Amino acid sequence: MHEGLWVAQGGTGESLLVLLHGLGANASVWNAMMPSIKRSWQGRWIAPDFRGHGRSAFVGPYGYGTHAADIASLIADESHRVIVVGHSFGGVVGALLATGWFGPRIAKLFAFGIKLKWSTEEIAKSQEFAGKPARVFPGRAEAIQRYLKTAGLFGLVSPDSDDAAIGVTEGPGGYQVRMDPRVFGAVGPSIPGIFSQATAPFRLAAGAKDPMVSAEDMLQIDKSARVFVGAGHNVHCEQPEELWRAISTELA
Repeated sequence: MHEGLWVAQGGTGESLLVLLHGLGANASVWNAMMPSIKRSWQGRWIAPDFRGHGRSAFVGPYGYGTHAADIASLIADESHRVIVVGHSFGGVVGALLATGWFGPRIAKLFAFGIKLKWSTEEIAKSQEFAGKPARVFPGRAEAIQRYLKTAGLFGLVSPDSDDAAIGVTEGPGGYQVRMDPRVFGAVGPSIPGIFSQATAPFRLAAGAKDPMVSAEDMLQIDKSARVFVGAGHNVHCEQPEELWRAISTELA
């Protein structure tokens, strides 16, 4: 689905940094970390909106594998080092890319904020949400508030900012979050199982206050998992410089 993906890009050089956002978000979540990337990354970078999110096409299916195939199509012609940084949902997609099943080989995956354990009830609730129509809000401010809460950005991104505005769109009868609810249908496969198939080296990380994953969960998969003290689920928005410093250390 290369043609249907909206992709931000920049930088120069042979190596490529691929930034994959979380469920319900879009590429704008990387803006807080972008000054650090532009200052020290010696290569190119891309930050796509996943299908069903933001400015990309709302065309299913939305399984993890479909998203991985989309990103694989973006990097299919790369002949030099490809580094993937994925947040939450994006980290799972990155893990699938790390298996090599989708063609391109990546050199390293840095994945943070991934919910590794899902209960039967949580999976059922997510699948139920995927079957509901997108909610229409009479006012733009209400839609922005819902977007920020859905993406976990409430209190981190100003409702009056351009980044918040990207998360909503105006349609018949009012405003909607720029996300197809069907994307929640991807939930279900074993996340540890996916990571067990990775052939590329990876590092897991999370904020110490992240309610979705614990250090104990990560250490079962990655004995060198990193914890960011004082941070929650969106480390790239809360501690962008610290996160980039950790990524740079891994790449070194």
